[in-house]
Amino acid sequence: MQGLVLMGGGARTAYQAGALQAIGQLLSRSAGSSQAFPFQVLAGTSAGALNATFLACKALDGLAGLEDLAQFWTQIRTQAVYRLPQTPLDKFSRWATALGLLRSARDHAALMDSLVLANTLHQAIDLERIDTALKSGVLEALAVTASSYSSGVHWTFCQTRDGQPLGWSRPGRRAEQQPITIEHLMASSAIPFIFPCTPLWVDGGMEFFGDGSMRQISPFSSAVHLGAERILAIGVSQPQRASLAGPGHTAGRPSLGTIAGHAMASVFHDTLQADAEQIIQINKALDSLPEPVRAGLPLRPVQVLTLQPSASLDALAQDHAHTLPRPILRVLEGLGALRGSGAALASYLLFEPGFIAALMALGQADVQARADEILSFLRPAASHPVR
Repeated sequence: MQGLVLMGGGARTAYQAGALQAIGQLLSRSAGSSQAFPFQVLAGTSAGALNATFLACKALDGLAGLEDLAQFWTQIRTQAVYRLPQTPLDKFSRWATALGLLRSARDHAALMDSLVLANTLHQAIDLERIDTALKSGVLEALAVTASSYSSGVHWTFCQTRDGQPLGWSRPGRRAEQQPITIEHLMASSAIPFIFPCTPLWVDGGMEFFGDGSMRQISPFSSAVHLGAERILAIGVSQPQRASLAGPGHTAGRPSLGTIAGHAMASVFHDTLQADAEQIIQINKALDSLPEPVRAGLPLRPVQVLTLQPSASLDALAQDHAHTLPRPILRVLEGLGALRGSGAALASYLLFEPGFIAALMALGQADVQARADEILSFLRPAASHPVR
């Protein structure tokens, strides 16, 4: 079985939509091409969980589902994801806006109101189609991760074809069989300090959950446990978080936006490469063992391929931050999050067409640059794509 693992990163995950759109086009053009959906196991974290669940409801449509995800992202806007808490004077006064943020932080432990996202997801994702795809055999499993503020445990919620209880439990990590709902997606994508936490029922009790990127130390784990033998993982970390101040510039004291951006980068610092390296080492160790010994171990070889942005997403965000709605722009200006390394914070919140298009174009270009490698991984028997 083939698996797809999608990491989190707020607005940055539009990169995944562009990459998957390009992958769909590659597969469609390949020799002996099949229009069938290429992944049987889908696993997502944070906004990556939104992408994975969207794809799960489109799996019956084959490769067209990858195109639909791209279309969804081209239509997204900031006001469809979150809003500032409102006060009667916030249109006229920065102090009123600041007061609204402080009240929201006190009452909800979050700066922004993400309730509008629930409505967006209800309109975009047909949850009944996920169950249909599972029952038809097009999908084997969907997994969504979230982190419990109540217990500190990193939970993976799984909806599988067989529906059997999961015996997967590790220190600080648990899995549970549950039909995926919009509440699971809201919990998984609740960026700490930015979006409110979401209550979910686990182990017969209610716990409050936030972004699944927190405490995620083994991103491949859920897909492996769910039976995937070949896994494509798409992250949204960047090759290097360099200063955007320019050469020869001496950095001064960091702004609040810079510190917040650094904190967000830490939360969303995915461990794809480290986990992939561990899997590769396990594969080598298994290959070195005699077949009778290998057959008796609870391990199996898993092939992995990772894809991440080849360029700085902070720099892209700095180029497009001015397109944010004016009230949000005003807040980020006050935090120093629109220039220099402070733009990292904006990159998670910038759900505007220019930035989304730039991210998707980068994803498409990165796939094209590795087209033969990706195609041979997903369809080992296929010849090179027709370009």
